[in-house]
Amino acid sequence: MSIDNEKTQRLVALAKGGDQAALNQLCCVYSERVRRIIRFRLNRELRSKLDSVDVVQDVLILAMGGLRDFTYQSEGDFLRWLSRIAENKIRDIFDEFHADKRDIRKEIPFKEHRRQTGSALGGRLSPIAATTPSVIVRKKEALDRLEKALDELKPEYKQVIVLKRIEGFSHAEIAERLGKSAKAVSMLLSRAMTALTIAYGKD
Repeated sequence: MSIDNEKTQRLVALAKGGDQAALNQLCCVYSERVRRIIRFRLNRELRSKLDSVDVVQDVLILAMGGLRDFTYQSEGDFLRWLSRIAENKIRDIFDEFHADKRDIRKEIPFKEHRRQTGSALGGRLSPIAATTPSVIVRKKEALDRLEKALDELKPEYKQVIVLKRIEGFSHAEIAERLGKSAKAVSMLLSRAMTALTIAYGKD
């Protein structure tokens, strides 16, 4: 399910006013995009240990709970806002994962540990329609292939592709985040996309 900028603005305004149907529709429409952001940002080791549906729910819960703090100014703002929340959540998961690895007393698998400690909120809410198992299974083959190709790239190539193609940041925004000029970002993205095409075509 896709959504245009005008409709997103309308749904955000309604959701801020307490419209539950609008809130649910935002979750349904954007949950798959959030899932892709999470999957592509995680490294291979963490992807194998996490239930991405749980993490998607965590991110959407945080986003919808803080929706009153969000201000819509231009096209793509909402997705970029979700991306920043996802990035912070992934950073927390990464820290938690490595803390667990350092604690040799931990015998509970990482995924199960997150469920028991409440770090992932799956199970506390009703399932999100756009992240049901049937949808995930239907897209899994293509997603796995793209993940594999991205994993083969240089970290800077993977980063710029995710920022631009998955999260929707502009060249100027990426340049600010990476400490590069917009022209350098454009050249980096071009090289990264060429490398991705080669890696993707190997299978």
